[in-house]
Amino acid sequence: MSDAGEKLALACAHAADETKADDIRIFDVRGISTITDFMIVCSGASMPHLKAISRDIEGKVDEIVGERAFRTEGKAATRWVVLDFIDVMVHVLHSEMRELYALEDLWGDAKEVIWRPEEEENED
Repeated sequence: MSDAGEKLALACAHAADETKADDIRIFDVRGISTITDFMIVCSGASMPHLKAISRDIEGKVDEIVGERAFRTEGKAATRWVVLDFIDVMVHVLHSEMRELYALEDLWGDAKEVIWRPEEEENED
């Protein structure tokens, strides 16, 4: 893939998937948002799960593409963590928070990036 932002977004999604994040969705918000190019939304079932997802996204993305989050907002205890990679923003929410805030609805005009978890790619 030639687009660096999309490659970074896919690396974040795969890292979240490896930590068993739920319902991982990538949105291309170029032309819609002035703060980022790609928005990822995923969820976890507990505070330790949210912490693991956030930690593993940071570590694995650094290994894969050599990028570290510019800033991290929130903590697992708040049930919403945002990892800001500048071109990609990752929202890791507790499933209850995700349902409450419905971020996907806010970005309804965004094109969803279709991706497949690694294990599905390996089954082909």
